[in-house]
Amino acid sequence: MAGTQINDPPKPPLPKQQQDMPGSTGKMDPKPDHGEDSYKGSGRLQGRAAIITGADSGIGRAVAIAFAREGADVLISYYNEHDDAKETARWVEQAGRKAVLAPGDVKDEGYCKGLVEQALKEFGRLDILVNNAAHQASFSSIEDISAEEWDVTFRTNIHSQFYLCKAAIPRMKPGSTIINTSSINAKNPSPSLLAYATTKGAIANFTAGLAQLVAEKGIRVNAVAPGPIWTPLIPSTMPADHVAEFGKNTPMGRPGQPVELACAYVMLAAPESSYITGALIPVTGGRPML
Repeated sequence: MAGTQINDPPKPPLPKQQQDMPGSTGKMDPKPDHGEDSYKGSGRLQGRAAIITGADSGIGRAVAIAFAREGADVLISYYNEHDDAKETARWVEQAGRKAVLAPGDVKDEGYCKGLVEQALKEFGRLDILVNNAAHQASFSSIEDISAEEWDVTFRTNIHSQFYLCKAAIPRMKPGSTIINTSSINAKNPSPSLLAYATTKGAIANFTAGLAQLVAEKGIRVNAVAPGPIWTPLIPSTMPADHVAEFGKNTPMGRPGQPVELACAYVMLAAPESSYITGALIPVTGGRPML
């Protein structure tokens, strides 16, 4: 039976640390838990094929590991974090599934179209699309946000989802699923993450609208809304003092580990959730999304 057991997850104060963007898993202290030793699969996605963007680390890696242990082949889309991506591929292959590495920039529509074609070539099918790639940066004032920064955030976080969905949907069969990564920021925006939070609200709306648009095709579209999750995005985009207290503002008093998201993505990808579409699933450590 599938299951995950998290033993003694780290709580703040965490070690003060910072990295250059986009960040590396290997430099994080403590190391995130992606389910390497804890996630147990039960064949819920047997024989399926998935594209996961941002799959080199964090939530994307945890989802890739879980999908593989549930029986799916995985195309690992990532920007340029080659070492992290190779580690994700190693875990997918260790689960006995095929891993395909696909570096590139999701801001580029051509790359997104190519991902779909690559998945079909490598796997012969495309059943699951996980739009998880993200860019964020912290700013204390709107005057500090450049037009370029605003554009990069939108192109990475929401334009890419449009590009990939537009390319994938005509090639997906009934029973296929699309899962978008939104955020608690969609409904409870952090002022220091203005651009990021705005895109996450757009993703929630995009998900709800697209789900209605493609329901007649037999394709389901849902989103997961993480709260504070311990990934390389945190030490590479936040001041060290904020990193040390990351996740303290949740009722659980700690950040979530990437593996704690995996079960939500598996549930939405599995055929057992056949009547769930247009949903936004919060995984927030108890912080409400109303």
